[in-house]
Amino acid sequence: MAGLTISQIARQVDLRPSAIRYYEKIGILPVAQRTSGQRRYDETVLYKLAVIQRARLIGFSLEEIRHLFFGFRANTPAAERWRKLSERKLAELETLVGHIQTIQGLLRRQGNCKCAKLDQCGKAMFQKICEEQVTKNGPRNKKTNS
Repeated sequence: MAGLTISQIARQVDLRPSAIRYYEKIGILPVAQRTSGQRRYDETVLYKLAVIQRARLIGFSLEEIRHLFFGFRANTPAAERWRKLSERKLAELETLVGHIQTIQGLLRRQGNCKCAKLDQCGKAMFQKICEEQVTKNGPRNKKTNS
């Protein structure tokens, strides 16, 4: 079989050829066979690219995708690979949701600012930071030099 060209693959999976070359360069896709200097792929590359695209769509980084393909023993079922990586990603997203909710609350409070000057805001913020440090660390004893 002559194999599929990179352009044919790119059209079928709606990617640019440069993305396919990049995936090959970073080792997520196997190095293509060459015929007269042209990359030639068998149809299994379409399946690998479908996995890559789904993983990208649901938020996996290229490093996580590399781990999906190569970070497990060879006989590890696909379902177990997806499950383990999905658990990690879900935990990461839960943390992100917490950060987003914190930022939303801060933005809402900041939107209610009544200060006329930024220095007033800065003073109030600085005092708040000092209060939080005292609450967190307890009152500091000042040492006097005699």
